[in-house]
Amino acid sequence: MAIDVVQQVVDLFPGQPIYVYHEIVHNKHVVNRFVDSGVRFVESLNDVPIGSVIVFSAHGVSPEIRRLAQSRDLTAIDATCPLVTKVHNESLRYARQGYQILLIGHKDHQEVVGTFGEAPEATQVVESPRDIPYLHIKDPGKLIYLTQTTLSTDDAATVIDALKAAFPLIKAPPSSDICYATTNRQHAVRVIAPECDAVVVVGSRNSSNSVRLTEISANVGTPAYRVDDVSELNFAWFPNGNETVLLTAGASAPEDLVATICRTLIEKFGGTIDVRDISEEDVEFGIPGTLKRMMRSEGIDPADRVIRISAPNITAEIYGAVPITVSASRR
Repeated sequence: MAIDVVQQVVDLFPGQPIYVYHEIVHNKHVVNRFVDSGVRFVESLNDVPIGSVIVFSAHGVSPEIRRLAQSRDLTAIDATCPLVTKVHNESLRYARQGYQILLIGHKDHQEVVGTFGEAPEATQVVESPRDIPYLHIKDPGKLIYLTQTTLSTDDAATVIDALKAAFPLIKAPPSSDICYATTNRQHAVRVIAPECDAVVVVGSRNSSNSVRLTEISANVGTPAYRVDDVSELNFAWFPNGNETVLLTAGASAPEDLVATICRTLIEKFGGTIDVRDISEEDVEFGIPGTLKRMMRSEGIDPADRVIRISAPNITAEIYGAVPITVSASRR
């Protein structure tokens, strides 16, 4: 959705500088393709000329950033993932109710920075059980934990169990904060990796959910390798030439990168593809309100521009010299 929002803004204002606060998603190929089309990614709003268009990345931003954008008269388009927005809203709601919030995640991750900014006086970040003895708890009966959406479900469970042991009255969010796309990919790896000799994850090194996939594979005993694209594929990972390889991808990895690796392995080792369904996704995200207003001002009706994502989590095996299992999302 966030990628589509940036593309629509680029199409609306050809030749006009479009700014994005942080990388729109954590994938270098997506970012580089936008850079080639003139999009400028910034780490500070002070680098954005007054009155410009700014798109907030999928990871979300704090209220402080929103206020700064307003003070600089920027037209802000919010491409925050709705699942991240859900966690922001939970943070605000529980802080107003007098809860202390224990935010499970990586403190330097942009998503966590943004969520923390919703209620900094009430929030403490917990990266691992080792952090628990250093927490400052006022009332153990007024605690709730929230999580970064791209965490490994295994890692999150470890921290949650430790928090429950330390604070038996701690409250859970109404529903899991970890995103369904992340959860489904992790489930696919957890189920299929034990059948495989190796796992290849397509995703950038700063993609939290991509890194988590490699960790989950390692947890079930199958070596995993993260690659940005086919150029980083190392055939030494398949020394016998008859290995079974699980191929999966981070949530923001373009599908053409996955397809290229499939073709390369088939060309190198031969094989055919057999597809198996693991889980099915059917989600609709609406266009951000600011973008709708911009489209109407240009004479475009946004009614037909709901972003529909129907993304079955697919597995496939390539039989032959190298059986390859593919876990991918399709639009």
